[in-house]
Amino acid sequence: MPTMTSGGKVKYSDLPETLKRSPKKAQETWAKTHDRAVEQYGEGERAHRTAYASLKHSFEKVGDHWEPKKRRGPSDPRSQKTTAQKRRGKGETFGGVDAEGNTKQELYDRAKRLGIEGRSKMSKTELARAIAKKQ
Repeated sequence: MPTMTSGGKVKYSDLPETLKRSPKKAQETWAKTHDRAVEQYGEGERAHRTAYASLKHSFEKVGDHWEPKKRRGPSDPRSQKTTAQKRRGKGETFGGVDAEGNTKQELYDRAKRLGIEGRSKMSKTELARAIAKKQ
């Protein structure tokens, strides 16, 4: 099902809930990529994965919405793998948390705001994992 109208507008009702609370640019990025992926792969999980992968290069999931990242680029170890490796589940993903683009201190501060226990002893990877679980 197309998420863009023929006039180039996003069909708000077809967006995932987290994107409904996100900036217009994030909605457009996801919708355009999703529609192109549906044309190429058909409706389903692969089209959704492709759309989220595209979104995660420019946006980061913060709580219940997506916010622009400081720098465009891969957000987690899995996004740096080949497509075949990704399909086999190689590399870890952090649910939209930009583990690559944030410093350990930035992740620590975010974990503190979320009330994550034991954060002072966590590595950068553990902080990203805990934040993804909490939001």
